[in-house]
Amino acid sequence: MSTLSTSSLRPLYTAAQVRELDRRTIAGGIESFALMQRAASSAWHSFRSRWPHARSVTVICGSGNNGGDGHVLAALARQSGLKVQRISIKPIEVLQGDVARAAELATAAGVGCEPWQPDTTLVGEVIVDAVLGTGVAGYVEGEVRRAIEAINMASQLVLALDIPSGISADTGAVLGLAVEATCTVTFIGDKIGLHTGDAPAYTGEIDFRPLGVKARAFFDIPPTAWRLDDVLLAEVFKPRARTSHKGSLGHVLIMGGAPGLGGAALLASQAAARLGAGKVSLATAPEHITASLVSCPEVMARSVQGGADAGLLTSQVDVVVVGPGLGQGAWGQAILQSALTSDVPLVVDADALNLLASRWPDMRRDNWILTPHPGEAARLLGCSVADVQADRPAAVRTLQKTRGGIVILKGAGSLVAGPSGLMVCPYGNPGMASGGMGDVLSGMLGTLVAQCDTLEQAAWLGAMVHARAADDAAKATGERGLLASDLASYARVLINP
Repeated sequence: MSTLSTSSLRPLYTAAQVRELDRRTIAGGIESFALMQRAASSAWHSFRSRWPHARSVTVICGSGNNGGDGHVLAALARQSGLKVQRISIKPIEVLQGDVARAAELATAAGVGCEPWQPDTTLVGEVIVDAVLGTGVAGYVEGEVRRAIEAINMASQLVLALDIPSGISADTGAVLGLAVEATCTVTFIGDKIGLHTGDAPAYTGEIDFRPLGVKARAFFDIPPTAWRLDDVLLAEVFKPRARTSHKGSLGHVLIMGGAPGLGGAALLASQAAARLGAGKVSLATAPEHITASLVSCPEVMARSVQGGADAGLLTSQVDVVVVGPGLGQGAWGQAILQSALTSDVPLVVDADALNLLASRWPDMRRDNWILTPHPGEAARLLGCSVADVQADRPAAVRTLQKTRGGIVILKGAGSLVAGPSGLMVCPYGNPGMASGGMGDVLSGMLGTLVAQCDTLEQAAWLGAMVHARAADDAAKATGERGLLASDLASYARVLINP
């Protein structure tokens, strides 16, 4: 397979980094108010491209630069013939700097302005959220909170400027309350917090507008993360050599399926087979062998009574996936120990992660991929799920630093942390909230580890193929009732572009 690079991926930044990009752009000769006008013009273009037939708009402006963008957009809307309701959280008489200048521009364009009142009726066909920008600190409260409540209670479509008010630009967490936007148009540098945590439920479609700022030209401001893109699939999954054979395409061993827990290991092994491994073996409890032979005879199912049996298999394969249906009893502990004593690359999931947290709290190795969901990540970190979700980027970086290898923190906007930095997966949908999805991911990862140059490359591709397959399946038949076993056939299409 080809080696991946980040050159074709969109960089993601923190709020502080974007403010620095903004500052340097202004220092380079673009007046700050001109940059505000450019942002508002881009937002107006985004508005018009989505709602060309809208005849009225409500713009709710805060007192910061985000509010300034809103005032200028209100002027542009009025000049285009729309009926504009402009609402200011603070009296425009107390505004300062570029925000005051923007408010004056809107007034000069004939746009009225009314002060925010809790009983204000929002009358525009579309509401523009220009209340808070990326610099918000702490939980929203007071009049700002009540304005957000009013936006969310209204039935209109919502365009958020730069970020939905109340979302952290760095973590994606909701700061008490956040605007539920239909679309978010974001400026200069895309923000990591728009793509993970709670944010995907609030941003709607994300429209990135760089405003002519070439962020990558500032080499001393490295992106905090990168957004995975399916353009990588065509780069990596080239036609196979005509002389390929099963021995050259990797041998994956799935270890799992404790007595009474066979389904997860079967799902993982079948997913591994569908992703193109030359050989797939399954080490599972004796009672699951018949089910495996019936459901996927191509998988070489092996009956294992304990760690000694399993240990004989690890030396014969290229990668071991351990955890699906493993259980935390004596059988699972013995199987995991046999995997951990081998030197082949590992994909560690499910109960194997819980056992790592409880029985191997200090183990670290460079040749494994850990795939926790927030609950498993919390147990590995010794914190609460709320702590993990409050700052997912920090949580996954900490796990990777302490445990080594590659860590995939699953959930909305899955994060992949490794030596090259942080990746965000923008794909996936609520239909994935069903049993077995993580098992299918671990099987896919096992096959990709066996075929890719690095574990990190395999993790990027695995997270992306898994989520994209779920999106394709949901597009075909809907989100409700999506099963983990549905993904493999869609994933197979993706890896054969």
